[in-house]
Amino acid sequence: MVEQPVSSLPQANLIKGRKKPRVVVAMSGGVDSSVAAALLVQQGYDVIGVMMRLWSEPDDGSSARHNRCCTPDQMADARKVASQLNIPFYVLDVQEYFHQAVVQSFIDEHALGRTPNPCVACNREIRFDYLLEQSIALDSDFLATGHYARIRQTPSGFDLLEAHDKSKDQSYVLFVLGQYQLEKLLFPIGELRKKEVRELASSFDLPVASKDESMDLCFIANGDYRQFLNKHAIKVSPPGPIVSSTGQVIGEHNGLANYTIGQRKGLGISASEPLYVLTKDIVKNEIVVGPRKELGILSLNVSNVNWISGIKPVESIETTVKIRYKSKPALALATPHSDNEVKVDFREAVFGATAGQAAVFYKEEKCIGGGIISDNPAK
Repeated sequence: MVEQPVSSLPQANLIKGRKKPRVVVAMSGGVDSSVAAALLVQQGYDVIGVMMRLWSEPDDGSSARHNRCCTPDQMADARKVASQLNIPFYVLDVQEYFHQAVVQSFIDEHALGRTPNPCVACNREIRFDYLLEQSIALDSDFLATGHYARIRQTPSGFDLLEAHDKSKDQSYVLFVLGQYQLEKLLFPIGELRKKEVRELASSFDLPVASKDESMDLCFIANGDYRQFLNKHAIKVSPPGPIVSSTGQVIGEHNGLANYTIGQRKGLGISASEPLYVLTKDIVKNEIVVGPRKELGILSLNVSNVNWISGIKPVESIETTVKIRYKSKPALALATPHSDNEVKVDFREAVFGATAGQAAVFYKEEKCIGGGIISDNPAK
């Protein structure tokens, strides 16, 4: 039987007298977090496995479906791994808070014409805030996850580095971290390649060694975010005009949330050349389209910026910037303005910058911070 969810972890004062460093491992039932737990056990830590039960979209009969990050099968797999490793395992019920902090924010941002990355919100609010504090309450020394990223301690603090496996690197969605979190985090597989992680899972004889990965939005029932928004956020659905960059009405859209910057297919328009979504105007409820050359921008504004070192630069810095999770880093000059705003000027035009997505700053392999791309980035 899968462990029943609890609202909080056992109190620290019930488990004193330990000699080993204690680590709470966020387990998902997947190969990455399972190998992370196994490595920590092998290294002699006092390991506790924790899985979070997260909100998911109800089905048509209003009974709850299961979040893709915590299906009954995944919970059973995580429990099997924990049992095999001989570590305690708990399920933490975070459905209500997850809906408030991640799902409702996802809906609200789309209603404002932006395209948020829910993984960023989840990392900021759920994994590395709520779960970290729960692990501290359990008297743990560290919280560990199966993220592909690395932490390096220096005389001046802690650095967040890209994973060795660049094809799996997740530092982009970890720019929300600061010194407080990095001091208490472990990423046990950050030095490994995915192939090596699977080989380790086999060597540990873990039941999840060959398990596939899930890449869809975890809380959406069928993976179709457009259908989800049309069902749960009526305000994002009204139709409106599609106009050319010269102002000519050439079609009609069926709701701003159904389109993304840079989209070419599915626009329902015909033209002598391929046209792409350039901007979404929430005030006019219109989509502006144009040729690809008009999609490129040389500058953008970034808000809610987090500097991982905790120190805001006092002048412009040369950096590389990723404007999407899988985008190629682009050379740029980042100029801080207010406490949490930055103007980014690129050396060459970048394509597909989207309000609500993250712009993340790097110095070689070191992630130095990032923020959220603001509305209507400047040309």
